[in-house]
Amino acid sequence: MSRAKGTSSKLTLGLLQREASADPAENLAGTLEAADRAARDGAQVVCTQELFRSPYFCQTEDHAHFALAESIPGPSTEAFRKLARRRRVVVVVSLFERRAAGLYHNTAVVIDADGEVLGCYRKMHIPDDPQFYEKFYFTPGDLGFRSWQTRYGRLGVLICWDQWFPEAARLTALHGAEILIYPTAIGWMPSEKSAHGEKQHQSWEVIQRSHAVANGCYVAAINRVGFETAPVGEGIEFWGQSFVAGPSGEILSRASVDTEETLLVEVDRARLDEVRTIWPFLRDRRVDAYGDLTARHLGTP
Repeated sequence: MSRAKGTSSKLTLGLLQREASADPAENLAGTLEAADRAARDGAQVVCTQELFRSPYFCQTEDHAHFALAESIPGPSTEAFRKLARRRRVVVVVSLFERRAAGLYHNTAVVIDADGEVLGCYRKMHIPDDPQFYEKFYFTPGDLGFRSWQTRYGRLGVLICWDQWFPEAARLTALHGAEILIYPTAIGWMPSEKSAHGEKQHQSWEVIQRSHAVANGCYVAAINRVGFETAPVGEGIEFWGQSFVAGPSGEILSRASVDTEETLLVEVDRARLDEVRTIWPFLRDRRVDAYGDLTARHLGTP
């Protein structure tokens, strides 16, 4: 386990679970205020939900929504850099990135506690489902799976649909991540909630808790709340319930299903060496036998 010289093994995460208004400037101001309060209350690593500056626009395919994108660096990163420097807090901020004309990404920016931008993660797995039409907007990430040594610990960042793929969690952990952070936008369609809602939520939580177990690390998922309508379709009720899981998969804390809140959770990175020694999954991996993982499918056509 890597540790910045002179730092404690303990750190406090601040997960910003919020509703989104139709006004990007209002969302930025409100999220900055929530991040500032979280830092005042002891958070050392503050994380936003996925695409926090707007409602979840991917419910429809509409070229007008590309106007929501911004460059990196840009206004959001500059605002959070100032906050990071002032409050000495690490920030993970999720943005709709305009990389170039016609080239857009779903991106998370990692800012260290001195305001330095350490790097970006671009969402690798892009869904395309009813009311989640992300392939219309986002080019798949091309930066790979990464981690960053921040002032308070080594973080890896993945985004929403990435959370269903054990390969993504494993590769990020192999890059040294002690905490896997997942900015997220996920919820129920009203017509499905009564029949499938509980199973859908359990699946979402269980798969991420399993990443914590399999990799001996912490997992933090930050979701939005509130019902968001769309010009077509039935809208999405975002189910909140942001959470942090420990390296044995245990839920350390979970936010509410329908309320804006900041979840403050202390984690102890010193536990990771103990857990990984007791459950030596990394030791016992058969790296000589996993070549077939790069195949799309191994069964019959």
